[in-house]
Amino acid sequence: MYRCLQLAQLGCGHVAPNPMVGAVLVFNNRIIGEGYHAQCGKAHAEVNCINSVAEIDKVLIEKSTLYVSLEPCVHFGKTPPCTNLILQHKIPKVVIGCADSFAKVNGRGIQQLKDNRVQVVYGVLENDCKALNKQFFTFNNKKRPYITLKWAQSKNGKIAGKSNERIFISNDITNRLVHKWRAQEAAIMVGTNTALNDNPLLTARLWQGKNPIRILLDKELNVPLKHHLFNTDAITIVFNTIRNGEENNIKYYRLTDFNLRTALNALHILQVQSILVEGGSKLLQSFIDDNLWDEIRIIENKKLIMDDGLQAPILKNAHLAKKENYLTDSIYYYHPV
Repeated sequence: MYRCLQLAQLGCGHVAPNPMVGAVLVFNNRIIGEGYHAQCGKAHAEVNCINSVAEIDKVLIEKSTLYVSLEPCVHFGKTPPCTNLILQHKIPKVVIGCADSFAKVNGRGIQQLKDNRVQVVYGVLENDCKALNKQFFTFNNKKRPYITLKWAQSKNGKIAGKSNERIFISNDITNRLVHKWRAQEAAIMVGTNTALNDNPLLTARLWQGKNPIRILLDKELNVPLKHHLFNTDAITIVFNTIRNGEENNIKYYRLTDFNLRTALNALHILQVQSILVEGGSKLLQSFIDDNLWDEIRIIENKKLIMDDGLQAPILKNAHLAKKENYLTDSIYYYHPV
């Protein structure tokens, strides 16, 4: 199952809104096949695993055990049900990491296998398997995207100067890591002030991977179209109170009730599974105050003291889960209490 998890992670950033899944086929303690879900709409882990079996070993498939990190699907989507494939190949035993809470699966895959006399074991490394797909499970269970808040601050808790001058707080290593985070999420969000003051690109240009969807909360449409957010590097969704419509890569959505929950409901409908919120301070604090977050990542420059500037958001109901050090910077990872 550890190997399944290793394989599954290879699909990170490429399979959403589908989950990351890895599969391994074992005969007499020898791996004869392995695979993972590599891209949304393409073959699932079980298919790639079985297809990877060498011709000489194909006669062993019906005597082998299939390990898979997530319950096999039982419905027709962009690909056929994986349970049918397992039954077709007469695999006698399936070991599953965790059940799939998606409404069209949700135990039905396990039950179909049992009904067809397949021996099923599930709950193996269950917490690890759930953690791997935390965005997927949050999206389906809470009916909203998985929300990660991120900001960089000085040692004394300042995230920006009082002028509009942009100050680079994080070092080159953590800055590149942020771009990795961007490539791993479906979308990235900022508010009007950050878009106006920083004119950010919000792309993953310092990391190999796709650019996230850019989400702008701009109530009165104050951000000029000449700003970087509206270039053709990525799709930009603009939530506002004025207009609907689509122009090139810009999609406008008018919200009659302009607030975070309404925007998150719209993103759920649009199948945006996860968002990285990068500011500014007012927007980040709003997420914290409304208890609308799943993870907070704070990059702190241990060498930088800012005598004057904008105060970082105030944490509430958070516990420190992990800390990492990168030269001058420390990254603090928080989870809800």
